[in-house]
Amino acid sequence: MEKRLLIIKQVEQEGPGCIADLFSEDGWNVEVLEMSGAGMPLPHDLDDIGGIVILGGPMSVYQEDAYPFLREEESLIRRALIDEVPLLGICLGAQLIAKTCGAAVMKSPKREIGWFTVMKTSEGMKDSLFRGNPQHMTVFQWHEDSFDLPGDGALLAKGRVCTNQAFRVGHSAYGLQFHIEATPEMVESWMRDEKDIDVKKIIRDGRKIMETFADQGKRVVRNFRRIVESSLRYRKVISRFVDETRWLEQRQINWWEAV
Repeated sequence: MEKRLLIIKQVEQEGPGCIADLFSEDGWNVEVLEMSGAGMPLPHDLDDIGGIVILGGPMSVYQEDAYPFLREEESLIRRALIDEVPLLGICLGAQLIAKTCGAAVMKSPKREIGWFTVMKTSEGMKDSLFRGNPQHMTVFQWHEDSFDLPGDGALLAKGRVCTNQAFRVGHSAYGLQFHIEATPEMVESWMRDEKDIDVKKIIRDGRKIMETFADQGKRVVRNFRRIVESSLRYRKVISRFVDETRWLEQRQINWWEAV
């Protein structure tokens, strides 16, 4: 079982940013699957995958007819939840996790584009994903949709416009409505075609707070890497010393597996 991170990339302009760099620098094999255009097949077996990151995109989770790969991603999410493979969904990725877990995804009461502050909840203060970051975190938003909290999900961060900003399902599946992976170049690229907002102000503000934003985002990514590494060690023990079939039969069945 190798140190392999799978990144699902929806469209060309929304890449993994600092996520790929921070995993690669620690010796991880980072594999990016491009879903737009001809697309790339998603794996059916997650035994050799340590963790999964699902990035954002401009489409809605309900546009499966126009983007058939969204159905494939939901199947991948369900397998990751069942196999307890650590999962991080960003923006559209978070919405896909919420939908897979039976929660509604809908239009946000207001588009959030630019720099915002989200506040960790009491549960978020305890969760290892946000360890080391302040209660009020600087994030970059670029979304029109929002989501309800999945059943049995834990709300980890909330915002003023869109309440549900970050959640955890199970032990190690996370959804973030906001972006923690963006670099200055990515932000400027994303803003290039935006019309009804003050793009110059967003870029100007970003240059002032980018150091704080980058530090907090990298801390989240490194925390997720630790979660993935811990899970990988556990799975190695299970595969080496435990009869996996017997373990699967005896462990508690989660609600998403019974659907």
